[in-house]
Amino acid sequence: MDKNWSISLEHEEYVLDMELVITAAIEAVENTVMGYYVNIVTPASFGNPDDYLAEALLSYFGSRIEMKFIDQCGCGGYVLRVWKNN
Repeated sequence: MDKNWSISLEHEEYVLDMELVITAAIEAVENTVMGYYVNIVTPASFGNPDDYLAEALLSYFGSRIEMKFIDQCGCGGYVLRVWKNN
């Protein structure tokens, strides 16, 4: 995407499958154009994405991304913002 955007991974099959959340998050970051960010909304069932998703994204992308935990949504999910640097 060549704009800032959000993806919701807090419903249906994602709630019970952490690997699916991680795979979809990696795909979302890959589809984000350099200089923009994607807000990744993760299921409440896995807790704060800093505890599992951030490490997976850093392992995959390294210094090509920056991340910031935003907040827990009113719906219970969590928002991790990921910027694509290069």
